[in-house]
Amino acid sequence: MVREYAKWMGIVIVLIGLGGLVLGEQALLGVLNIDIVEDLIHVLTGGLMAYVGFRGTTAAARAVVGGTGAFYLVAFLLGLTVPNLFGLLPHGYSGVDNFIHVTLGVLGVAVAWFLGRETSTGPRPLGA
Repeated sequence: MVREYAKWMGIVIVLIGLGGLVLGEQALLGVLNIDIVEDLIHVLTGGLMAYVGFRGTTAAARAVVGGTGAFYLVAFLLGLTVPNLFGLLPHGYSGVDNFIHVTLGVLGVAVAWFLGRETSTGPRPLGA
């Protein structure tokens, strides 16, 4: 489950980043953040997730999905308190950006920590 999530969500995040880079200020009529730093971060985090989803182990995918989820939760909190990230994002975060970040954060942490755990279908060893 965690590798499937990493594959598909990684692709979506990369597409969001590439869309922002290609469309620039035309990106969804100004609804999404149009700053190049944000777009590059989406390409990098999405690419990392897609890589571990397609080529990594389940443990690596779980670590990357959980870490990326935590990263996006921090981005959400910063977007609420410091929307321009101390000048790194001249246009600042929009409400849609914050919604995307909190969604990616909650889903990432939930998938990594609750759905990403390996389960054993066999009998439990004595004393366990």
